Amino acid sequence: MSTEPRINDRIRVPEVRLVGPSGEQVGIVPLAKALELAQEYDLDLVEVAATARPPVCKLMDYGKFKYESAMKAREARKNQAHTVIKEMKLRPKIDPHDYDTKKGHVVRFLKQGDKVKITIMFRGREQSRPELGFRLLQRLANDVQDLGFVESSAKQDGRNMIMVLGPHKKKTEAMAEARAAADARKAERQGRTTGPDAAEESEAEQAVEASEAPEAVEAVEAPEAPAAEAAEVEQPAEASQDA
Repeated sequence: MSTEPRINDRIRVPEVRLVGPSGEQVGIVPLAKALELAQEYDLDLVEVAATARPPVCKLMDYGKFKYESAMKAREARKNQAHTVIKEMKLRPKIDPHDYDTKKGHVVRFLKQGDKVKITIMFRGREQSRPELGFRLLQRLANDVQDLGFVESSAKQDGRNMIMVLGPHKKKTEAMAEARAAADARKAERQGRTTGPDAAEESEAEQAVEASEAPEAVEAVEAPEAPAAEAAEVEQPAEASQDA
């Protein structure tokens, strides 16, 4: 069944309660009169409250109304935050390096505004040492307490022990901050490639190259000076021998 309202000739009632283009109340008028006013204003007669007696109709540009409604719905979906529960599995005797890696994932999830389900998996004789899993969960909760809190305390579930961490930051706030950071990075990259700073950096590099060039020439020519002086000193000795 279509959810779109009836408009113009599809409205099948003898009279309607009419609302004008600016929201003003026109009153109860015959349907023919309402259609005549719609044609006069070059608008559509749209049934906005079909269950009312008589039905309420409004004069509007229906095409524009549908477009604006679609844009609002799209924006609402864009800002809608879906609750997501991530899961991270650990072993009671986890290696320190692996623990740091797992903790890094938990930190990332909490920063994104997601909940995290921590599962400690017991195998074999480990099932007789539930305190190992409890201490590990407590350690992890303390390590990420700046980003999240214990929403569901540690409890045994068969061969596993489960704890749920909730983020301090709401999902919508995390999404907004992520978008702002992405926009800032994009603007920074554009500023580096097209902004005045890029031209200034290029001019500075050229100035540095120009200033370094003479020094390189002098450094090569400098050692020749002593040889020339030695030649000038030796000439009198040869002259004295000829004499």
